[in-house]
Amino acid sequence: MSDYIPASLRQLVSQRASNACEYCLIHQTFSIYRHEVDHVVALKHGGQTTAENLVLACLPCNRHKGSDLTSLDPITGEITPLFNPRTQTWSDHFKLEGGYIIGLTASGRTTIFLLKMNEASRLQLRQALAAQGLYPEPPHDLQNV
Repeated sequence: MSDYIPASLRQLVSQRASNACEYCLIHQTFSIYRHEVDHVVALKHGGQTTAENLVLACLPCNRHKGSDLTSLDPITGEITPLFNPRTQTWSDHFKLEGGYIIGLTASGRTTIFLLKMNEASRLQLRQALAAQGLYPEPPHDLQNV
């Protein structure tokens, strides 16, 4: 199976996500690298290249997630599914506190752990953007920059 994603599908995924990473919520405008379209369920696990299985992810989130579907909950040590932006709601699994992304559920904690969402450099960026009112959502006039 090809991993080619048509430009029209890439555009749909980016627009649906308002150009923000669907895991850590960093807007494309504030990322050094272009956000990527990620298969929630990787092709090697039988995932399809369809809108229902694609999310927009920043480079750090996408690289740390890879093709993983689960990891260990850092509190319970149990194998736990990762947050799925296509079937779950971000605010049900995470909240923001001073730039930290806090896991509200086992899936939230596990996703934060595996994707290293609170790594120092990522946290500092979010805190700096939040102090300027640019995180989690930038002003509307910056969304299409």
